[in-house]
Amino acid sequence: MDIDANRLDWNHLRAFLAAAEAGSLSGAAKTLTLTQPTLSRQIAALEDSLGLLLFERVGRGLAITQAGRELLSHVQDMGAAAQRAGLTASGQRSDLSGWVTITASDIMAANLMPGIIADLRKVAPQLAIEVVATNDISDLMRREADIAIRHMRPEEPELVARLVREAVGYFYASTEFLDRVGRPRTLADINAMDWVSYGNTDRMIDYMTGLGLTLTPANFRASSEDGLVAWEMAKAGLGICPIDDVVGSATPGMEKVLPDVLKVAFPIWLVAHRELHTSPKIRLVFDLVAKALEDR
Repeated sequence: MDIDANRLDWNHLRAFLAAAEAGSLSGAAKTLTLTQPTLSRQIAALEDSLGLLLFERVGRGLAITQAGRELLSHVQDMGAAAQRAGLTASGQRSDLSGWVTITASDIMAANLMPGIIADLRKVAPQLAIEVVATNDISDLMRREADIAIRHMRPEEPELVARLVREAVGYFYASTEFLDRVGRPRTLADINAMDWVSYGNTDRMIDYMTGLGLTLTPANFRASSEDGLVAWEMAKAGLGICPIDDVVGSATPGMEKVLPDVLKVAFPIWLVAHRELHTSPKIRLVFDLVAKALEDR
């Protein structure tokens, strides 16, 4: 679908995008902090300017039409470009300076954050970023960090959280290890192999049981509370280890084990204290990190 930019109003397009993503006028109105009648008028104006029906009402919700689906991908691109432009402009403000502390798991802190911070510095060069590698959400509650990246949604009412994306993890082992012990073809094969544990081994065994594996403490011949150490032990050929695929697929000499059978999805949440989230500096970094994590 070709779009004549001269016929379009960004406010109308933004209303359409919010309604398509929320699936209802009420949800879209809440997202854009508009009244529902105002949002409805903006969508109607867009439909009139294009001569297209973009939505059909289904009960209390909205069903996007075929014409709406064809338009949606273009508007999503425009929305992403507008977000990037807004973040870049915000980053150039002279009053946004000083330190921002971000806490993340050791694996994410070491493997993902350096690249994210490099991109952030290009947008907001006056900011200074400290990364703290820890799995403890209490650092936010104690105000020892401004922003946290976590795999579980916090329950504390003082914290605000955004689900950035659903990540994927696989089980990896070194090529040297698999050449030595053989490549498993079934879950039964993998149950007889050595594993590397990080964190609580008993909890890891319980989780693996939910995936159809029957592991025991005897499978874990190497272990560490530190995820980076555990990953290094897996790279050294000491056993199988689960890891975010962004990290695993970028590590030479490591292979996925039974990837068609063993695959784990886990959320990535970006979290900040409710009061700090109202700070322009914290809000800018929060949005920039969220965008970077979404793109990875």
